[in-house]
Amino acid sequence: MGLYEQVQETVGAIRARAGGLSPKVGIILGSGLGGFADGLEDKVVLPYVDLPHFPHSSVPGHAGRLVLGRVRGEPIVAMQGRVHAYEGYTPAQVAFPARVLCALGIHTLVVTNAAGGVNLDFRPGDLMVITDHLNLSGYNPLTGPNDDRLGPRFPDMTTAYPVVLQSQLRESGRRMGVELKQGVYAILAGPAYETPAEIRMLRHLGADAVGMSTVPEVIAANHMGVRVAGVSCITNLAAGIGGKPLTHEEVAETAHRVKDLFTRLLEDFLPTVARAGASNT
Repeated sequence: MGLYEQVQETVGAIRARAGGLSPKVGIILGSGLGGFADGLEDKVVLPYVDLPHFPHSSVPGHAGRLVLGRVRGEPIVAMQGRVHAYEGYTPAQVAFPARVLCALGIHTLVVTNAAGGVNLDFRPGDLMVITDHLNLSGYNPLTGPNDDRLGPRFPDMTTAYPVVLQSQLRESGRRMGVELKQGVYAILAGPAYETPAEIRMLRHLGADAVGMSTVPEVIAANHMGVRVAGVSCITNLAAGIGGKPLTHEEVAETAHRVKDLFTRLLEDFLPTVARAGASNT
């Protein structure tokens, strides 16, 4: 069975249990940020293990559940956690859940993550609108045969993060009285955290935040013609900046501390995007 057929089989399994919900916006919730989906109205919860071909999360802070529901009346689909290449998955498997969300009929995918702050002006707890990315992972989910039913062989990445969505995110922040940061997200393969020398390199390359996820999902969504908005929660200062060892516990603690702000941002932004529709590019 090819990739296209696998995606369609998974979509069919979701629709059979979705209770008639037809989301137009999808969101992938990163490390420690999955609690947002618990507050959805009329929610239907589908564990990843119950979905055919769907990869299973193994990292703490990633619940491994697909949640369909509503935010202020607007239907959305949320992933509580993602998988990563460092868990042993192929790039295509890492991007598979994003493809499923796109095939469900969403016009906008929102990607979120916990990231290390490379920009010296950032502090733990800041929320950063992703304006662009650097793929330094060494892999790409489009490697291998291309199925034209999913997208073109050579997709353009110039507007992978449309400016209008960045503006809408910042406007949602302003309505809450919060100035969101903005910047470039860089992905490295992980799972080891970066060295101080690597962080200096990233800063020279123009990165503002660094993590081990998100970019494969963005590439896959762009390949399938779906718009992407991205938010990084700066959970720690990157190596060589904060002066203390990096731990996943610190990431989880900071994500927990900002969860209320993060939730309010999404509660404002997601319905706005859902109502605006795909034509607002």
